[in-house]
Amino acid sequence: MRLPEPSRLLSLFLAVAGGLLLWTAFPDAGVWPAAFVAVAVLYWSLGRDGAWWNFFVGFLFGLTFFLPHLWWAHESTEAAPWIAMSAVEALFLAGFGAGWTWVRRARFLRRRGWRLAAAFAVLFVAVEQWRAEVPFGGFPWGRLAWAMVDAPTGRAAWLGGTVAVSLLVAFAGVLLALAAASLVRAVRLRLPGSDGDTPSARGGVTSTGGPRHSTPGREARRAVGALALGAAVAVVPLVLPLATSASAGPVETPEGNEVYDAGSDLAEDGTLWAGAVQGNVGEPGLGAFANRAEVLNNHLEGTYTLAEDYAGELDVVLWPENGSDLDPQTTPDVARGLDEAAAAVGAPILVGAQEFPETGGRYNVSLLWQAGNGVIGRYAKQHPAPFGEYIPMRPFLRLLSDQVDRVTTDMIPGVNPPYVDVPSRLGQGDYRMGTIICFEVAYDEIIRDAVLRGAQVLVIPTNNASFGFTAESTQQLAMSRMQAMTTGRAAVQISTVGVSGVITPDGTVVRRTGLFTDDEFVANLPLRSSITPAVAAGYWPGWVVGGLAVALLVTGVGGGVGARRRMRAQTVPVVDGAVSLSR
Repeated sequence: MRLPEPSRLLSLFLAVAGGLLLWTAFPDAGVWPAAFVAVAVLYWSLGRDGAWWNFFVGFLFGLTFFLPHLWWAHESTEAAPWIAMSAVEALFLAGFGAGWTWVRRARFLRRRGWRLAAAFAVLFVAVEQWRAEVPFGGFPWGRLAWAMVDAPTGRAAWLGGTVAVSLLVAFAGVLLALAAASLVRAVRLRLPGSDGDTPSARGGVTSTGGPRHSTPGREARRAVGALALGAAVAVVPLVLPLATSASAGPVETPEGNEVYDAGSDLAEDGTLWAGAVQGNVGEPGLGAFANRAEVLNNHLEGTYTLAEDYAGELDVVLWPENGSDLDPQTTPDVARGLDEAAAAVGAPILVGAQEFPETGGRYNVSLLWQAGNGVIGRYAKQHPAPFGEYIPMRPFLRLLSDQVDRVTTDMIPGVNPPYVDVPSRLGQGDYRMGTIICFEVAYDEIIRDAVLRGAQVLVIPTNNASFGFTAESTQQLAMSRMQAMTTGRAAVQISTVGVSGVITPDGTVVRRTGLFTDDEFVANLPLRSSITPAVAAGYWPGWVVGGLAVALLVTGVGGGVGARRRMRAQTVPVVDGAVSLSR
């Protein structure tokens, strides 16, 4: 039945507890069932019927979650930017709290548990989607879906992407809350003196449905039904036909070396043999920019290490973002070093670098460098990270923190599609690699665009050197795994300092490096061209959820206005001009 309306103090406690629970669902803790419990706690914490109060409760929940979740921002800058970013993201959850207060006033939701759960999930995921788009192109960190890569629910990414996964988590989480409420009600009804449920002073806006007078048995059945439905929602994605490999894992070569099969038995267009180099930096916290020549030399040395065992056997060697911050197109010494390394290994190198056009600004690029020919493929990052790679509103923000001046030259977005074509070493044409740089892995539309343009495998070069031993890199790895499931593509995340990984098309990690270590590995990646339902659906899941959320808000506001009018209509005059309200 109805969740008991929490006191103000209890709702604040629940908001803090829920935010911390949600944080534990994500890497590095990775306790994914906590996401369902966090949603249930959030639902209960928003039980009071006041939009401003629930705005504050939602903000507190969001702040409690985002402050530890985005701790890496503090590691790379200082306290003020970290708090500001967390607060901005928390404001979206504050807006959700106020919006939910209005939505649940819709008459068709009153005393209807599964409808309430569905409405809550739709509004929550719509806010998630809007947060991924605005301001400054959005910031999708902290989506419920990213916590689900090891959960059965995460497999829904194949069907509807991150939107579908978050919807299922939010829906199941509210059902858990409603089941708990019914269990509590069943116990209370068995206590001496209990005479059943009583009408809600606010129209039962948080009710689970059913008649106003109930029995312990009926409440127990409702609890079991809600739990069963929630469990089914959470595990039903197990039946989806994700591309799952029987061959994936480490494989020993005849020479005694270990390579990593990312699902070669799933190949539709052959396989791509890729070497990868994690060169490391001199000292945690300084970042690649502070160690330009050292970082470049580390990656050159790693490439020569690969050449010792795999010369002429690789199609491409993958370097991370900022593997060379010096542009080989304008720096002859760097170009010469790349020529020699590429010739030694017998394969082109995907080099992360910076370009500085004469018109100003800079591009973050992945350059495919071939010995003797230079650049034969290029991708420039389309979605530079605001406040990290460029500073919007620089004069104003400088008043708050001098950290803005660490970004001396603003990055400008590239306009070319997110892929490069790699020539086959066997002369069998070109292979198309989707190239998604660093934070772009969180933006579904960039990955979809790469796949729809023919990308047969995904590569995510990233530079995590500024984030120390925080969970930033493992959070990215979870996103890379989710995108592999969404697209049905094998993927390689390659970092300057780690965590780097080789990922199969169903999101399984078959090779993972440590943080702040130098490492090299070779992966056999299946090339695939089939399109998953999630990729085919494109923007539609987000658009549908957003449209439904707006409709729910309009209906809920209208329901609240109608309820107030009905209350005014019940006002009657009495003797001596006094006024009374009857219900």
